[in-house]
Amino acid sequence: MTKRTRHHSTARDYPRTARLNRLFQEILAEELERIDDERLELVTIMSVDCDASLDRAIVYYESLGGADDDEDVLEALGEARPRLRSAVGRQARVKRTPELLFRPDEVVRGAARLEEVLRDLPELHAPPAED
Repeated sequence: MTKRTRHHSTARDYPRTARLNRLFQEILAEELERIDDERLELVTIMSVDCDASLDRAIVYYESLGGADDDEDVLEALGEARPRLRSAVGRQARVKRTPELLFRPDEVVRGAARLEEVLRDLPELHAPPAED
């Protein structure tokens, strides 16, 4: 009697779009570092959300300048879009390279705002009451 072992393939357990999202994020982050544009110096690619058909990929970014820099960052990313899309197509080796749409990462901004509000609550800074 032969012993059967189950082959554990992380690729099979991990959906294709999730793998592509991560791959696209890495490619875009690396390519962004190569772009010589001061508007993009403090920009981080937080995540990518690609649809299953590879028609579109929403690229979520965060900038240390926050919402104040969004207009400049979006303009710079728009100018860099062909280069970034080309890098994804060249490195990811997928049949179809998705259209890249850029959005600020509101989750990160919401978490930062929540942290700021919590930090400013008076009961967190008040000395303990004496008995």
